[in-house]
Amino acid sequence: MTRTADSGESGRRHWESVYTEKNTAQVSWFEPTPSGSLAMLDTVGAAPSMAIIDVGAGASRLAAALLNRGFTDITALDVADEGLAVARRELGSDADKITCVTADLLTWSPNRRFDIWHDRAVFHFLTTPEQQRRYLQTAHTALQPDARLIIATFAEDGPQQCSGLPVARYSSSQLVDTLNAHSETAFKLLGHRREEHRTPWGATQPFTWVAVGYQGQRPT
Repeated sequence: MTRTADSGESGRRHWESVYTEKNTAQVSWFEPTPSGSLAMLDTVGAAPSMAIIDVGAGASRLAAALLNRGFTDITALDVADEGLAVARRELGSDADKITCVTADLLTWSPNRRFDIWHDRAVFHFLTTPEQQRRYLQTAHTALQPDARLIIATFAEDGPQQCSGLPVARYSSSQLVDTLNAHSETAFKLLGHRREEHRTPWGATQPFTWVAVGYQGQRPT
């Protein structure tokens, strides 16, 4: 996956260079199977009829896993087109079954709404209140009133940097509190888990996963 860290052209160049200079299986966030993502999707009762957006998707294999589960409305968004290109190549003839969007999440203007928002390791790159506020504004615009958000960040004892960039670290309660602090509507915790992610070189990176929903339906 690729994250939106610096917004704008500098951020795009940073993440494009990551995918240009490294094999997909050499980046720290690579995982052969998106087990954490699928577990959290099960937690929120994700069904094949639902529309899902994977933000910071990059070369993730989540889209392929969702297609295998029968999902038909899948959107993958990333600031780096090279990351999405890797995913499209791996999908082969199934590539045309997903929608790919190359955009900076913090300035993107969604033209439709989704039932589920999935983010594995974008939010922890947003280290200022302004970035976090803009992220949630985009999410609100992109989501149905009864949508679910699944977000994974580094845990409290996780790395302080990733790909040369600083990150924020959270427990599940801290993450929900941060989401609520920068949102015009309140979120309710629906589920959480800790994941001990193993990097390609064998290091352990603790992640915090949360699934949240709006407290009641979000005003349209």
